[in-house]
Amino acid sequence: MFRQVIRLVCRGAAQIVFVAALILVVVGALTTVLTPALAQDRRQNTAGAFDFYVLALSWSPSFCAASQERNPDRAPQQPQCGDRPFSFVVHGLWPQYEKGFPEYCQQPSPRLDRNIVSSMLDVMPSPRLVFHEWDRHGTCSGLSPRAYFEMVRKVRAAVKIPVEYLELKEPLMVSPAEVETAFVKANPGLTEGGIAVACDNKRLTEVRICVNRDLQFRSCDETDRRACRRDRLVMPPVRGG
Repeated sequence: MFRQVIRLVCRGAAQIVFVAALILVVVGALTTVLTPALAQDRRQNTAGAFDFYVLALSWSPSFCAASQERNPDRAPQQPQCGDRPFSFVVHGLWPQYEKGFPEYCQQPSPRLDRNIVSSMLDVMPSPRLVFHEWDRHGTCSGLSPRAYFEMVRKVRAAVKIPVEYLELKEPLMVSPAEVETAFVKANPGLTEGGIAVACDNKRLTEVRICVNRDLQFRSCDETDRRACRRDRLVMPPVRGG
């Protein structure tokens, strides 16, 4: 009888230890999931309260090639996939925290004048893109619509595209490191820690460059960590090339 009691006590203690260990595992998992969101920044989604910008430059031929694969009938209707030979175009200028980023800081967002939209189509060749970038990212800049898009143009003008990518006439195989090196060489003050290449499963899709609020190049560890890790990528040629 005494031995049975001991066995029951031991079994109960083992179950308690198991449950406690399980609780610790669950709590740890939840902490891992929730911590980035909670610790991202206390200024979360406060317009004008951020640390730096990311200028996202999209390789337009890759966008058009992917659109063609997804929807062959609709792809030619994309504004940037017509006859004009777009190369790198502005995807957006994104306010960033050191960890994470704000978005949709004003809902509803201030009205965006269509004259502003039209004025940006040479560097952001899609009205829909301009509206979207204003709603999601521009409202977090703390600037008026006109001032924000003037900032977009100013940052874009500060970044020099390497000459080898300006009029690409044939598909080019590159590594992310090669593209980063080319941009670093073309832009004094830019370092490899301040630029990141993005990709899909086979193509280079974007180059992302970090600048301070005074538009000076800077490093950005989190952006760099999210960079493409593939060894080789294709850059489709500029349309009409």
